[in-house]
Amino acid sequence: MNSNVPASDIDLWSDENLSNPYPAYAKLRDQAAVVKLTRSNVWAITRYEAIRDALGDWATFSSENAVGFNDGVNQALTGTTLATDPPLHTKLRAALSENLTPRALRGMKDSIDQKAERIVRDLVTKGAFDGVQDLARELPLQVVVDLIGVKDEYVRNHILDWGSAAFNVLGPMNARTGMNFPLAGELYQWASKLTIDQLEQGSIGHGIFAAAERGEIPADSCGHIIHQYVAAGMDTTIATIGNALQLFGEHPDQYQLLRQDPSLIPAALNEVLRYRALMIAQGRRATRDVEIDDTVIPKGAQVAILFGAGNHDPRHYENPEDFLIQRNPMDHLSFGYGAHSCAGQGLARLEIYAVFEALIRHVKGFKIGTPVRKINNSSLALDKLPVFDVVPV
Repeated sequence: MNSNVPASDIDLWSDENLSNPYPAYAKLRDQAAVVKLTRSNVWAITRYEAIRDALGDWATFSSENAVGFNDGVNQALTGTTLATDPPLHTKLRAALSENLTPRALRGMKDSIDQKAERIVRDLVTKGAFDGVQDLARELPLQVVVDLIGVKDEYVRNHILDWGSAAFNVLGPMNARTGMNFPLAGELYQWASKLTIDQLEQGSIGHGIFAAAERGEIPADSCGHIIHQYVAAGMDTTIATIGNALQLFGEHPDQYQLLRQDPSLIPAALNEVLRYRALMIAQGRRATRDVEIDDTVIPKGAQVAILFGAGNHDPRHYENPEDFLIQRNPMDHLSFGYGAHSCAGQGLARLEIYAVFEALIRHVKGFKIGTPVRKINNSSLALDKLPVFDVVPV
């Protein structure tokens, strides 16, 4: 055991690192598999194998009262799928995932494909558009509000801002977190007061409340599950579509590979997710003293899982800084691993596949302008991405 704990004064949540965390990830990863971040009193896990092992060991790296990096958000998330461990987590996740099974998703595919086709076809006729505002945000918004069964126009108009705020408040108690608590609170209040009659019959949201009426899940968990659809179901998909457009714009040879061989779509998505992780960090709490590569994380310590650092670990991926869609890194960390792996990843894949398919069907090539990064305490996304010189098929 090493008595000299690897430590760093890097602030993961500075504007600079939230804009581009990868230089900081590299420094921390080169330093050690576990590094204590002295500014935030958090123990960061930086290397692929250590991250995967931690994600697979929920009993040691607990999500209860720990997924966020401030007490307020952890208290608010108490009892949610995100912030519980088995056995309660297993029961709540079953209710969350009931309508996200492969069979259920097959029933949604045509509708999602049609939405993506219509959006992309309309944008191509313009010749130029904003890849985030007009595409990356538009499809997930349409899908999620229909999925939940939202009727209220006010909710439909505010749900994107609510979802973004829900990610911001997962950070430490900095100015950005404080500014976003009121918006995140609006989402929480709406979800917690929601009733079955406010949701469209036949929607997944309606089905969740029906499951509670049958006694299959606790009645007070319905709002938590709907909250997670909004909080976790939109921002990450929006981020991935925007990041994919940027990466294909920066690597037109990879876009042409995709056009030449559409069977590479799943591999291309895996590489996008590996190259650009969806979250800056996610929290866990050590339930015991745990040793990783001669460094002991003490019991009770707050732990930060650095997905993006693991995804670029050269110990696991050859030439990790190269964006290569034929790599097909199915074991990337961006959807997590183990009990808390992303429950909605099937739906996210469906949406993103639909966008990729529509793009290669209608667009021979395109150029991008300077991307504008959306500064968020948790999600790694773009705010704007000019797309122009769109060459239609």
